[in-house]
Amino acid sequence: MNDIQFESYTVIVADGIFPQHDIPLGYLKNAKRIICCDGSVQNLILAGMQPDAIVGDMDSLSDDLANRFADRIYRDKNQVTNDLTKAVIWCSEMGYKDIVVVGATGKREDHTLGNISLLADYKKNVNIIMVTDTGILRPLLKSSEIPSFPGQQVSIFSIDPDTEVTSNGLRYPLSNSKITNWWFATLNEALGDSFSLEFNDGRVIVYLKFY
Repeated sequence: MNDIQFESYTVIVADGIFPQHDIPLGYLKNAKRIICCDGSVQNLILAGMQPDAIVGDMDSLSDDLANRFADRIYRDKNQVTNDLTKAVIWCSEMGYKDIVVVGATGKREDHTLGNISLLADYKKNVNIIMVTDTGILRPLLKSSEIPSFPGQQVSIFSIDPDTEVTSNGLRYPLSNSKITNWWFATLNEALGDSFSLEFNDGRVIVYLKFY
């Protein structure tokens, strides 16, 4: 498995489907701290854990939970950003720079796509990955060597369609390729213990399937 080995990390629980797979649950159980978007608090409690902080506009937090966790609520009424962004900004301001996001997919597709695309913007200020029940999403802002394993399923997305990407170590190579549509560089496969992506400028997101 090629998860990111942060020495210690903060988990943000978004208000998508709560994790069921052992890997995202493992990140939760081993987190230095857990930050909840307001709508995810109930699911975290049902899983036997408690939030260290709750960040958001609190429109999805019951009165009972608001009273129970009144000492750790950080309200942000800004309607320009979503609750996940508010939580990431709060973590960054607190100095929590190594972040794992769980529970950010699985409900509305527009929310899922928005949350994934935002990883590339968050990467400018924090070290961040998103862990789902099937794999890991890693944002990249520069050429990188990515740990992998032979046969691992890999998909590559570019936020900026003019970015030219070259790969080394994938079954279907990219050579100065512009990823102009979401499907273009999906369903690839790693050939060894790592692969590289080279690009001069842009925002790239890599999906790595667990098995």
